[in-house]
Amino acid sequence: MFILAFKKTVAIILGIESSCDETSASVCINGKVINNEIASQAIHEQYGGVVPELASREHQRNIVPVIEYVIKQAGISVTEID
Repeated sequence: MFILAFKKTVAIILGIESSCDETSASVCINGKVINNEIASQAIHEQYGGVVPELASREHQRNIVPVIEYVIKQAGISVTEID
C-alpha cells in the first residue's frame, strides 16, 4: 500500500499598479486578494488633469509606503513573496 503525502502549496503574490494618478499594491495568497491599498494623487486637481512630471514624483514618494503597508497588513514578510 502506498500513501501519498502532498505538501500544501502556498503562492503569495505582491501586485503593484501605478496609473496616471494612483499608486496601489495588494497581496494575493492562493488566488485570494488579502488586501489592497491605493494612494491617490490629489495634487492634479488644481491643474484640471494629470501632470506627468508631478505624477512621476508622487509615484516615487508613494510606492514604498504602500507596499510596506500591504505586506504588514497581510501578516507576511518580504521573503515569503513568490
